[in-house]
Order: sequence, then structure tokens, then C-alpha cells
Amino acid sequence: MTVLVDADACPVKEEVYRVALRHGVPVIIVANAYLRIPEHRLISRQVVTDGFDAADNWIAERADAASLVITADILLAQRALEKGARVLSPTGKPFTDASIGNAVAVRAIHADLRAGLGENAPRGAPPFSKQDRSRFLNAMEVEMVALKKSAGA
Repeated sequence: MTVLVDADACPVKEEVYRVALRHGVPVIIVANAYLRIPEHRLISRQVVTDGFDAADNWIAERADAASLVITADILLAQRALEKGARVLSPTGKPFTDASIGNAVAVRAIHADLRAGLGENAPRGAPPFSKQDRSRFLNAMEVEMVALKKSAGA
């Protein structure tokens, strides 16, 4: 079992460490640049090239049924789900086979709206909140228990 974190803009890395270490599950922080990580035998980093989607590609190639992927990237979530991984957004929203199609469609609609509105298009996601952090902690705990159960641990 492994937790793979799309880490470049991930606001919940500390929470990931806390939950994963409590469960004794390794964490790999994947980023386009060097990021500080805690000194712990279960936590490692993978620095990838700064090429387009390099971190996403690295994660997608390694994701499997024994993985929990942490990402806000809907297309990476879709690729990880196709590999059988469990996927969780930093706000605690799980991506599932049942929900990913809708998420991809909404993403496409928003991209079209931004393209059509130009400078008048709304920018970015809402600010990350305490409620998001709390929801993430609860959701990651649920995902870790389910992952361990499916692995027979």
C-alpha cells in the first residue's frame, strides 16, 4: 500500500503524513521541484522533470489497487481510478468511478466558459478552509481503512 501525493500545490501534506504514518503506510510526495519532507522511513519524495504533466504521469504509471492518490487534478484522478487506485481531493472529496465522468464533464464546461469569457472569467477555486482540512482528515481516514481492508491487512 502506498499514498501517492500530487504535491506541487497540495495544501494537506502535513495531514497526509499524520494519517498515513498512523496506519504505517508509505507516502511518496511527487513534485516538479524539491520539496521539504519530514525525516521518516515511510516518507519519500520523487522529483520529476518540469515537463507538462510529468508529476501526473509518474503517479498514473505507479497507481494501482493498493494506492491512495491525493490530487485536485480531475484528469489525474480519472487515470488513477482506471488503474484501480482510490483517489481523494485535498478538500476531502473522494473521486469514484461513479463520480469521475461528471467531474470531467464539469471541468470541460468550465474550460469552455473560461475560454469564451476571456479576462472576465472567474479565477480559480475558492480559498482552502478549515472545514476542507477537517473533511480531508476524516475522508483520508476512511480511505486508509478501506485500502487496508481491501489489501487484507
